[in-house]
Amino acid sequence: MSASIDRYVSENEARFLEELKELLRIPSISTLPEHNGDTHRAAEYVADKLRGAGMENVEIIETERHPLVYADWLHAPDKPTVLCYGHFDVQPPDPLELWETPPFEPAERNGNLYARGSADDKGQMYSHIKAIEALRAVQGKPPVNLKFLLEGEEEVGGVSVAEYVAKNPEKLRADVALVSDTEMYAPGMPTLNIGLRGLVYMEIEARGPARDLHSGLYGGAAPNAVFGLVELLSKAKDADGHILIPGIYDDVEAPSAEEKESWTHLPFDEAEYLATEVGSTSLTGEPGYSVFERTWARPTFEVHGIAGGFTGAGAKTVIPAKAVAKVSIRLVPKQQPETIIAAVKEFVEANAPKGLVFEVRVLSAGPGLMVNPDHPAIRVAAKAFSDVFGAPTVFTRSGGSIPIVGDFANHLGIPTILMGFGLPDDGLHSPNEKYNIRNYFDGIRTLAHFFEEYAKA
Repeated sequence: MSASIDRYVSENEARFLEELKELLRIPSISTLPEHNGDTHRAAEYVADKLRGAGMENVEIIETERHPLVYADWLHAPDKPTVLCYGHFDVQPPDPLELWETPPFEPAERNGNLYARGSADDKGQMYSHIKAIEALRAVQGKPPVNLKFLLEGEEEVGGVSVAEYVAKNPEKLRADVALVSDTEMYAPGMPTLNIGLRGLVYMEIEARGPARDLHSGLYGGAAPNAVFGLVELLSKAKDADGHILIPGIYDDVEAPSAEEKESWTHLPFDEAEYLATEVGSTSLTGEPGYSVFERTWARPTFEVHGIAGGFTGAGAKTVIPAKAVAKVSIRLVPKQQPETIIAAVKEFVEANAPKGLVFEVRVLSAGPGLMVNPDHPAIRVAAKAFSDVFGAPTVFTRSGGSIPIVGDFANHLGIPTILMGFGLPDDGLHSPNEKYNIRNYFDGIRTLAHFFEEYAKA
């Protein structure tokens, strides 16, 4: 990394941090309609900062739900083009009572910045913009061609950005995409993610009686939608974590022996993982598989919430007429969402308790994928990461899903560099989400260094 870039970032750390705080104060909660204006305000904020960093053709693209932000700078002849992606929407902060400080009033504690969206993904996304600013300030212009595509719907499925990518392959044409929405395996350990699980997110609804019924008058004769839904869900997975939906494992490809062997060299203490990250009395999952395999390379079935019947204070003896569960299946590479959705629907139809009618609604779906670690841009990214953090870059997978990576592969034909600066204990989607302030600044340095080195490759 050039000394001038390092010095520029150091001299502007206070301003960079305050700008991020301004963005974090915008409660851009994409799932809540009452915050639609805030999500648009966040789009305007990042669009303004892109202009300030020297990007051109900056536009806020309206969609049926939340806006996209596009920008480009294409004045580096014979140099590669990098498509930078990120999102400025956030998850709801609930439960509010568990936050030590208000979720949309950023607070510095213990070298971290606490706020909803600090790590996922405002802090990481904003590092891209500041890296471009630093390069322009020091060198007069970026060393590579750049395109930005930022969205406000990632936390609610990213439908609009997926449609936009599919319809605009020429406008978004690039050599590689760059995403910072992942984490380092451990503090001080530069990490490139080369594998993601996919996701099928569904609602399963059970309908029974025409209306809620009195359990004294009808109990024992009328079907109960809540109990029937629980009964169905209990058949989908056994106590050892095996998914019992027929065909679910048909296309699962095991990681290679070499990849599994490399995971054994990662610093990992299962007891510490249980205590500090999971926080329960025991880990669960399929016997015979390591934690890495269970979270990175095996499909999962999870229930995220169940609604139905009466849950208020006091007693109300009803037999619920309707119940709905939010469920998801994480997919590994080679599994196709369409095949899994069909298997789920067949399973629900075959196992529906008597007297109940079920409906499966798919809210979002995307495949898992792998990135070739030998791609030239990945190799440059690994070196840039190591140069700044002073340690070898490791390659891992993630159990999470970033659907846009699949869209870039399918519609643009380009790989994605998943260069994240978060940490495992950042508490994404949880109370007291945080982002390490030093990682924020070093992330800016790393990204600027990557652009410099990629221009030479």
